[in-house]
Parts: sequence; C-alpha cells; structure tokens
Amino acid sequence: MSRKSRRKKFIRKPKETEAQKKARAKRSLIITCSVIFLIVAAVVVSYLVTQNSKLSSIELFEKKAGLLMEQVVSGTRDSELSGEIEDGLPKGVVFVSICNGDERAKVFTGTGSTKQAAWDDAYSKAHSFVEENSYNCLWVKADLMGEAKTMSIDEFSTELAHYRHEFFRKGISFDKDFNTALLEAELNAGKILDYDEECVNTTYLRNYLSKSDRTPIVTLPDQYVIFNCIGWICDEDSKVYDLISDDADYGRRKVDLIDKDYAAELVKNASSFLIDQVNDDGSFVYGMYPRFDRNIDNYNIVRHASTLWSLVCQYRMTGNEELVSVIDKAIDYMIDTAVISIDDNTSYLLEKKSDEIKLGGCGVAVVALTEYMDAFGSDKYKDVAIKLGNGILTMLNEDTGEYYHVLNGDCSRKEQFRTVYYDGEATFALCRLYSLTGDEKWLNAAKAAVEHFIDADYVQFKDHWVAYSMNEITKYVDDDRYYTFALRNAQENLDRIYNRDTTYHTYFELLMSTFELYDRMIEKGIHVDYLDNGFDLEYFLKTIYKRADHMLNGYFYPEYAMYMANPNRVLDTFMVRHDGYRIRIDDVQHNVGGYYLYYKNYDKLVEYGMLDCRDKT
Repeated sequence: MSRKSRRKKFIRKPKETEAQKKARAKRSLIITCSVIFLIVAAVVVSYLVTQNSKLSSIELFEKKAGLLMEQVVSGTRDSELSGEIEDGLPKGVVFVSICNGDERAKVFTGTGSTKQAAWDDAYSKAHSFVEENSYNCLWVKADLMGEAKTMSIDEFSTELAHYRHEFFRKGISFDKDFNTALLEAELNAGKILDYDEECVNTTYLRNYLSKSDRTPIVTLPDQYVIFNCIGWICDEDSKVYDLISDDADYGRRKVDLIDKDYAAELVKNASSFLIDQVNDDGSFVYGMYPRFDRNIDNYNIVRHASTLWSLVCQYRMTGNEELVSVIDKAIDYMIDTAVISIDDNTSYLLEKKSDEIKLGGCGVAVVALTEYMDAFGSDKYKDVAIKLGNGILTMLNEDTGEYYHVLNGDCSRKEQFRTVYYDGEATFALCRLYSLTGDEKWLNAAKAAVEHFIDADYVQFKDHWVAYSMNEITKYVDDDRYYTFALRNAQENLDRIYNRDTTYHTYFELLMSTFELYDRMIEKGIHVDYLDNGFDLEYFLKTIYKRADHMLNGYFYPEYAMYMANPNRVLDTFMVRHDGYRIRIDDVQHNVGGYYLYYKNYDKLVEYGMLDCRDKT
C-alpha cells in the first residue's frame, strides 16, 4: 500500500452554533460534577467502612464472648471440674484468649470470688484491648479453672518427668494472684517447659511474658500453682465447641461422630495445605516448627515422593483440575532432580544431600507415579516407573526375598539394612508395577519378598507399608498364608495401637489397609482358620474408630493453632505434638493416607458394626 493511499482524508466539520456550544458546556459540567460526586462518595464510603470495621470488631467480640459467657457461668460442665481449689487461691479464675489468625493469641486472665466475677474481670480486659486496637477476633476461647494446688519446684520436676515433650496438659501460675498464670497451650506453644531438664525454661518464660505484655518475672518462686481447666471456643462462624478436659485429648473440640464427610473435610484441608507448600520449581516447603514459625532447613526426596500420593488422593476426591498442574510440577521436580539412570533400563532415586540411593525412595516414587497414572488414566510416567522398578530388582535377592537397603550415589553398596519401611515400600511398588504392566516378573519378585516377611515374622515391626503391600498383593495372589499374615499384622498389634498415646499416624494406615483386605476376603468368600481362631473383628473395628478420633489431637484446629506464632499458616493441617508441634510434608501425607482410606471405606465400616463397637468397654 502506497503512502498516498494510506493518507486519511480530511473532512471539514460544520461550524458549531451557540446553542450547540452551550449544550456541550452543559454536558461537560454534568460529567465533571458526576466525577466529583463519585470521588466524594468513595471517600465517605471508605471512611464509613473504616468506622464500621472498628464497630464490627468490638461487636463481633461481644457476640462471641456473650456466647462463651453463657457456657462458663451456666455450670453445665461443672462435673468435669475434678479436684478442689487450694485455700489461699482465687476461687474463680477465667482466661479469655482472642486471636486474629495472623499472630499468637492474646490471653487475658480474670480472677474473683465466683465464676461470674472472674469472667467479668477477664472480659473487661479483653474488651478494652479489642476496642483500643480494633482487633479482629477470628476466634475467642474461654477457659475456666477447676482444680488448683501449689507444688514445689522439686515436686513439679518429678511430675514433668512423666510426660512426653509437649504432653503436660496443665497450666501454671508463678504467683498466687494469677498475674503470671499461663495456660497449658501457652506453656507448650511458647516452649516454656524444658522436658529434658524437667524444669521451666526461664529464658523462654521471660520472652513470652514480655512479648505478651504480661507481668514480668525476675526470679522463679519456690512454689508453682498447678491448675487445670475446662474450655470452650467460639470459631470464625460464631459456633461454640466444648473442648475436651481429659488428659489424652485435652484442649481440642469434642467431635460426636467422625463420619465420611468429616474425614473428607480433613483430607481436603490437609491436602490443600500440601498444595500450598509446592514451590514454583516443584519442590515442597519441607516442613516447619510452628511455635516460632521457623522452616525446617532440610529436604528429603523420599518424603517428597511419598507426599505426591496425597495430592493424587485429593484429586480422586474432588476432581479439581487445578490440581493437575501442581501435581505435574512436583512430579517433574522429582524426576528432573533425583531420578538417575545407570543404563537404558535401570534408574534409581538419588538423595543428593547424602549421596544415597534408598530402596524405599525408589519404592515410593513408583507408588506415586503408578497412583498418578491410575487416577488420570495415563501412561505418562510408565517408562520412568518401570526403570525405577528395575532398580528395585537390583536390590532384591529373589532367592531369599531379602532387600539391600542403601547404595552410594555411584551404585556401590553401603548399608544392608536401615529400616523395615523400605521392604514394604519396595514390595508395594512391585505389586503396583504388576498392576500397571501385567508382567509376571514384578509379581514373582513381590512374592519372594512376602515369603521373607512371613518367614521372618514381620508382624513384630507393626509396619504400615507391609500392610499396604499385603493388601495389594492379595488382589493377585490367593494364598491363605498371605491373608493370615496380613490379619496377624493388625490383630497382634491391636493393644499397642489402641493404647498409643501419640497420634502415630502410620498405625491408622496399617489398620485401614488391613480392613480393605479383610473386606475383600468377606466379599469373595475367602476363609482362613485365623478368622475363627485369633482375629477379633469387634476389637479391630473399635481400634479403627479409636485411632480416627485420637489422631484429631494432631490436627491443627483453631484451639491449637491460635497459640502458634502464625496461626493461619498452620490451620487445618496435621502436626506431631511431641516434636515441637512439627509439621512436615510426610507427617501430613501419612495422616491424609489414613483418613482417605477411612473416608473411602466408611460405609463398609459401618455395615460391619464399627459404630456399635466404638462405645463398648
């Protein structure tokens, strides 16, 4: 096109009349006034919103506190206030904790001659703080003191020695007027109790009191006041929950029924947490210690691999397509940074930091990849999975069924045995490869390993990965010895599992994997002598529900999270209380694994009578 042809034609506009000029000026004035009006309106609305937010913050607190006051002063739970309050101590003590989700809870202590007087005192202090700071109370919690007694430092040291880390579930006041009283949650979340030295850590105590604007302590007194409480929490939706007052489950909400929907919510929440931990390069934020919001400075590619499994579980439950790119990114990170090939047919998963090839790492990588392919109906990672499987075979003596556990990065041998987990992980992977390919070599190798499990009586190890592998191999091999061994792996460990004080998430996976195997036996009419002579279905089902309930002690409900440094960051995921409330990707993964199987099999569990068994003594 020529320059001339591109030139726009000039069209002369007709001359404006006076009337047209006036009309145009009028329109301009109207537009200008409208713009000014909108700007002024926006400023006014912004001001009103700001003022209303101040009002709403105090109104919200008043609403939630009012709901809690009804519970505190009503006396409906007074029967839980075991023990007496020692003479010389306040007869009424109430703690009001408030939290906005962004920082550690603020705690206000009230004392008086009655519950009402103590409540009024604590409420007044909290109310003033909320009003002065326009503080948004996402959660409000109330604790009413029950038993209280003085204890010498030596007596306290003796008592503390009986507890695991973070398992002491009573409050302490360092004066008889309760000016320096701290709840159990504050003591443990603030790292104030030194469980190794069996004493109070004065450095952490002073720091905590200072940062929370509480009465400072120069020196520790000769005696402490030890007290317990019953509690309630009002959540973000203004719903009030009773908090359990028993030692084992102390401080978390009462859940009447852990049903299918409840389990699904736990899995979705915890899996969403894991998704949020995926970095741009596909690695995970490996873990954190939430008491002071500190990341764990470490990485373990084996745990990265096993965590992928949890993400696929959430996809199976929700069908959320947004998960696909996140899962792909995390898998690609594992393959690109950790999978090494030694020839065209054999690969390993290499832990670069330790320069080690771990049998279990190869196993869980295969499990994750095969789970992905099964969920998405894809063979995208088939070649990688098979090569890793061949790597596993190089570490298996098929004549004895024993595995070699750890190689150096150059594939030379390093360690014959490290942990029993590896055997189960590798065998589970071999079974998955058989399911993927139909190649008998994988099944034959898995059978050799299982023969060793039986001969060496792996029941003694109480291993969840062995349970997973037995559940998988019995889909393809109909052998009475396999069924008996798998059932024994649960039955003979039920006492230990039922009574375990920590959440110990892998026990739940062991139980649920075994339940799937048991259910398949019943559906197919498979009968072994052990079902009649050893296996206790009622106790088995009772233990499943007990663990489903007990593991909630390791779930970051608001009543736990609010005392951490950054509550919103840890809310609705799983932790390990006795290791500083540690959150690590594999901790979350194991919890997700157990609750996912519980969700998946809940209707069957109910059919077998689990809910009837749970209440039997």
